[in-house]
Amino acid sequence: MGKKKGFNARARSVANIEVDDSTTKNINLDLDHRQEQYDACNALVLPNEKRKTKNKDKPLIVKKLLSKKKRKLLEKVLERKGKKENRAKLLEELAKVSIPQEELQQYSSLVSMQTKGLRKHKRDLNKPVEAIVRNETNEGQNESIVDTSMKGARKRRLALLHDFDNKRRVKDPNVLGLEESSESESDSGSDSKSDSGSDSKSAETENIEHAKDKEPENKVNEKAATNDFSAVVDQELKKNDSKCEKKIESANEKKINKTVKVDEKKIDKTVKVNEKKKVNHIEPKYKRVNVVRNKEIEKTRINLPVVQHETDILETINENPVVIIKAATGSGKSTQVPQFLYEAGYATDKMIAITQPRRVAAISMSERVAEELCLSSKEVSYLIRFEGNANPDTKIKFMTDGVLLKEVQNDRLLRKYSVIILDEAHERSVHTDVLIGLLSRIVFARNKAGDPLKLIIMSATMNLMDFLENGRLFPIDNKELFPSYPLVKIEVERKFKVIVHHNRITPQDDGYIKDAIRKAVKVHTQHPTGGILIFLTGKREINTVVRQLRKAFPYPKKNSKIESKANPKENDEDKNQKEKSSERSDGEDSEDEFFKEGKKGHKKTSAVPKLLHVDLDKYDIVPPDDDEDEFNDSDDGCSDDETEDTDVDLSKIKDVQPMRVLPFYSSLPRDEQAKVFEKCPNGYRTCVVATNIAETSLTIPGMKYVIDSGKTKKKFYDKVTGVSTYRVTWCSKASAQQRTGRVGRTADGDCYRLYSSAVFNNDFPEFDEPEIVQKPVDDIVLFLKLLGIDAVGRFPFPTPIEAEQLRTAEERLKVLGAIQASSRRITELGRSMAAFPVSPRYGKMLALSHQSDLLPYTICMVAALSVPELFVAEDKRQETSKQDKNKWMQTRLSWARTGKNFLLGDAMVLIRAVGEAEFKHAKNQLTRFCQENGLSEKAMTEIRKLRQQLTKEINMLVPNIDLKVDPSMPPPTEVQAKLLRQIVLSGTIDQVARKLTSEEIAEWKRKNDDTGGNAKWKYAYKTTTMEDPVFMHVTSVLRASAPEWVVYQELYEPDIHQSNESDQPIKPRTYMRGITAIEPEWLPKFATLLCNLNDPMPEPEPRYDETSGQVLCHIKGTFGRAALELPLMEVEHPKTMDGIKWFARFLLEGQVFPKLKKYKRKNGDNQRVLLTSPSSMTKSWAKLLPRVQYITNSLMSKGIMSRDKLKEEWCKDPTFLLSDYQKWLPESCHSEVELMWPPV
Repeated sequence: MGKKKGFNARARSVANIEVDDSTTKNINLDLDHRQEQYDACNALVLPNEKRKTKNKDKPLIVKKLLSKKKRKLLEKVLERKGKKENRAKLLEELAKVSIPQEELQQYSSLVSMQTKGLRKHKRDLNKPVEAIVRNETNEGQNESIVDTSMKGARKRRLALLHDFDNKRRVKDPNVLGLEESSESESDSGSDSKSDSGSDSKSAETENIEHAKDKEPENKVNEKAATNDFSAVVDQELKKNDSKCEKKIESANEKKINKTVKVDEKKIDKTVKVNEKKKVNHIEPKYKRVNVVRNKEIEKTRINLPVVQHETDILETINENPVVIIKAATGSGKSTQVPQFLYEAGYATDKMIAITQPRRVAAISMSERVAEELCLSSKEVSYLIRFEGNANPDTKIKFMTDGVLLKEVQNDRLLRKYSVIILDEAHERSVHTDVLIGLLSRIVFARNKAGDPLKLIIMSATMNLMDFLENGRLFPIDNKELFPSYPLVKIEVERKFKVIVHHNRITPQDDGYIKDAIRKAVKVHTQHPTGGILIFLTGKREINTVVRQLRKAFPYPKKNSKIESKANPKENDEDKNQKEKSSERSDGEDSEDEFFKEGKKGHKKTSAVPKLLHVDLDKYDIVPPDDDEDEFNDSDDGCSDDETEDTDVDLSKIKDVQPMRVLPFYSSLPRDEQAKVFEKCPNGYRTCVVATNIAETSLTIPGMKYVIDSGKTKKKFYDKVTGVSTYRVTWCSKASAQQRTGRVGRTADGDCYRLYSSAVFNNDFPEFDEPEIVQKPVDDIVLFLKLLGIDAVGRFPFPTPIEAEQLRTAEERLKVLGAIQASSRRITELGRSMAAFPVSPRYGKMLALSHQSDLLPYTICMVAALSVPELFVAEDKRQETSKQDKNKWMQTRLSWARTGKNFLLGDAMVLIRAVGEAEFKHAKNQLTRFCQENGLSEKAMTEIRKLRQQLTKEINMLVPNIDLKVDPSMPPPTEVQAKLLRQIVLSGTIDQVARKLTSEEIAEWKRKNDDTGGNAKWKYAYKTTTMEDPVFMHVTSVLRASAPEWVVYQELYEPDIHQSNESDQPIKPRTYMRGITAIEPEWLPKFATLLCNLNDPMPEPEPRYDETSGQVLCHIKGTFGRAALELPLMEVEHPKTMDGIKWFARFLLEGQVFPKLKKYKRKNGDNQRVLLTSPSSMTKSWAKLLPRVQYITNSLMSKGIMSRDKLKEEWCKDPTFLLSDYQKWLPESCHSEVELMWPPV
């Protein structure tokens, strides 16, 4: 195919040209006129050159587009020209603000403020004052020569030479960068003056000529004018007189000295003072606050390692949005960093927030910081759950991480804080990890909005790789916000030495308890005075050790006083002996040999230092005060076997210093915890037996020896089955380091580790596993979805959560109705659940209780379920323990056995116990009530605070409800108890268990080769998540009746023990706690998603229930993933087409509304009847009748299958179903039906 016409338009266009025919016009056409031998017309036939043409069309001129770079250059040229035109006006303005010469002489020039280096400055201090002044004068003259004489190329050449020279110099960190230019200029000026001469002039002319050859002079001047303000002054000096020159010099000097604050009354002309001010000068963003501290506090504070790095820490915080501070224990970071920020002015307009993982630490830190800053509790406050003294005047606020997480829910950007410090981040609690992820985004949002927020993460032994290598937490590609990972690592040079001793042999099983007692006795009898800190795993072990040590080293009588008779020489001998003994490895001394020698009476006395002589006649074997009695009442106790294993013969120990033995764990009352921090009386030795609560944040005074068992009790959680168990395992190396750091604060210390170094190196993990990967994350997922974060899997957790763990949490929330099944977004019910500071399960119970007016009982029940360890375990070592056990169990059974309320089970016991405790508290009899009924007073107090908090929040959410904590709240009635059982089911629909049948018991006995009876299988149940059966706990009040269907609050496994005959571990049983009986008929209503129901059974036929106004049918099915078979149940008919037909049949028969009964067909009666029998609605051939289809389609379009739903529709449309019902009647009845419609 050919080309399209007009394809090359430019080539096909006809140009409008003008032909130059001047040659043709010169031809003489006269034939008679011939001057030559040839005819001139031949030129038209054979031209000698190409004819000349001229195009008449004007050529199209296309302007070349300017590039972005070229445009900017041209704009700068225009800008410089404009500045030149306004230069005269600028000089006039500068002259108006110039400083008088008299005032200028009073200022100290920056040249004299350490511009020659610290070493050179110290050398000049030894010179006479006249020599220093003369040198400064010469330097000033040289500077003026350089500023006024150099031009163009020479200035550039010298600047390059000075830059190269400066790079070769070693910069002193004490020399400020502000004076580098002046120093180089002064040096270059002096050198040029001494080394120049005739060569300088020739070099200058050569450079000027060379510059003229390369570029025009005006271009050089333009470039010089844009460099700095001094270059502009140099150009203008050529056009103005000397007066103007002085004004410009004064203006230039004023601009340089603009950042230096001068007090005319306190001007010190010496270089030393100016140097000190300049070196310590920091430009804080906020106004600095002056703090006047007590001399004793300042003396103690100055020795802390963190205080020595105050400048580095503040500079790093000022320059970076996120700072990680890693400093060893004892460095003072928890108390001093908030003070640094307060003095730097960060609390001027906003608050400084510090989070602590424990409540005790938050309270003690706030008190300590307030004391050091000489401020009251109004300025330095704390806020923990149920308690706090924060107020509008607070400047520094200590809080737990959960409290700050709750504030994020109300203020997404935390606008009232300027700095947030996450202390003890190595513990990695769930709330801490979520806070770190949220704050990493809040910092970015605040900085983008122009309201910066500083985030400081502090710890002593945290795993930095979780933070520095996490691309989601701190995006590496976001250089504007996170240019680097600022890390301030403070190396603590301990003032006092701490020697770590390892055992040669690691004890087996629970032998570490016995070793801890022996080690404490050995330290107490052989080592100088100093506190002992013992780390164990739990309350039971602590009480065992405390009891035995108190018996070995009893308390003195109240009236006796101990007078110290030790002289200084003896103390020196003790110290020397201690230092000699500490040099030996602890493995060289055998604890068993020590006790054997003590029993035989052959223990060497020469190696034992001299101790205080104490008359033991002044001491009682049993303490006369109430501390021991209170301690025994709150003791968990242990079994008889455990007592025999941990008992140590201490009867041979005599003539030793008395010991003040104190327990320390989280569930201990606060007044008992405060005794640990009290000063030890003269003549005592303090021994604190604690859990890992004493590892971090808290520093117990006076501790000199640490006995580390190396064990810790951890709660393990199965992410799939939900079974939890507490197991004693080895702690991490980081935790062992924290325990060692508890000593060596005020004196030399020793750490005795009850395990070998090989076990420490090989079996101990480096760091503890974060809590967020060890427990359910339902509440965290719901909280993040409440904040609008639907893709929880992409949330920047420091340690990413497993996909299986997130999927399980979302499935549970979906079953509870908190999130939508399809989009996984939060529902309105989920928002109501998240409004309460409890688990999502309990939040749903509270949200549904308002409909049945059961909020007072549900609040009481939820508060009791949320606080663990309400009931005190029995102590089998006491003679009255069995009587107390029977008494307490009978009391709990009496609380539950009130008619049909007994089926509420353990929840009923909690409601009655809390109700009666509240009544006794109003009469100031709570302590006695708890002791008589085996209740924990501290747990009961916390339950009361939680009840008050929940009541307050519900009053804020629901208007005009006016809830109160009623001390005289009566027990629930039978109807209320039944509704409470349904409410408990609504919150635990995925924790349902069915009792094992006889066939299932036989199958399990066959699998396990069990030839015994069925007694132990009587309390066995089958759950929806586990293949193995679970058992009802012995403390449950429903154990006697063993209902068929129950719900539970928790599944747990006890510790794994060894059998007596072999070393093979016995498989532990799984037990249920918090049991409530339910009816299987409730499951399809409250747990629809977990029920797999069959079709309604044809026999018996569905019926209409007049009470509920619904259609009921009999149905079978299964429940849960384990397919627990449901019995034959009569439930509400599913919303299907068959269910609507049955409802229409009952409507036509008049069972729904009695007014329609008269239209029903009657045999042998000539009354007006229905055209078709209502029973035809459920027949297979009913679809052939049009009237059946009409009424069925109308009901189906509105989804009506109950009486109440039909009444609601009639309220909207009174004529609904009128025409459809009239089709079932003859026309003679239509008007009558129309008058009575709707038939309610």
